[in-house]
Amino acid sequence: MPSISVTPRRSEERGQANHGWLKTFHTFAFASYHTEQHSQFGSLRVINEDRVEAHTGFGLHPHAEFEIFTYVISGQLEHRDSMGNVEILGRGDLQMTSTGTGIRHSEKTYGEVQTHFLQIWALPNKSRLPPQYYTRHFTDEEKKDNWVRVVAPVTDDGVTDKREAAGPAPVHGTITMFATLLSPNASVSQTFPKSSKSSPRKGYIHFAQTSGYNIGPASGGQIDVAGADGPTTQLKEGDGAYAVAESGAEITVTNTGDSVAEVLLWLID
Repeated sequence: MPSISVTPRRSEERGQANHGWLKTFHTFAFASYHTEQHSQFGSLRVINEDRVEAHTGFGLHPHAEFEIFTYVISGQLEHRDSMGNVEILGRGDLQMTSTGTGIRHSEKTYGEVQTHFLQIWALPNKSRLPPQYYTRHFTDEEKKDNWVRVVAPVTDDGVTDKREAAGPAPVHGTITMFATLLSPNASVSQTFPKSSKSSPRKGYIHFAQTSGYNIGPASGGQIDVAGADGPTTQLKEGDGAYAVAESGAEITVTNTGDSVAEVLLWLID
């Protein structure tokens, strides 16, 4: 049976900053948070869990040579960029910018409430790509007790290289992102496909902090993460976990709490 190891990344050990208008957690080294141990994981470079207060946000700033995607949990976010895109993103929306040779963008709250979202950066497998912009929408019903593929390599089956379309947003790399809304007592599993490299396949799980901002030890909901042949790792909201697996290994997430769990999974070649 293919083996898998799971190593927790505890919420209170992440980089944290409270700027008043922005409350943020950094899974990997970012801004003033420096850590060699958690600098990136394969091509996955950034997972920031942000809460931005109403009437504030990130002003126009540059990016290049990253695939940047934003996953909105609550509230609304206004995106503007140097390619001429203007969009209001809400619950269930996934926006992906392949920054390539360079873009400038701003992201600010829209409306009268705080916006809670994840911003993820991945490294592309080619440099000097032309900048591109994509949006996708996934309903809560689609994600209920089901892994929904929300980001996938542009070369994968079912991935459309169009600004707006059904299915996952395309990335120019070997990373796939899944999302689920897991009911109490429900489980979802995912099999690690064959790696294109000789090394084992990588995965990362993040349990979104949906019950409220918490800088201390994780609380709120609870999930168990396990491989078929290994021990169970318990996570609470804000916690994450690294997974390293052989091809064909299966990872299972079970909601052992009493509230819906919003969980993200990345498979990384």
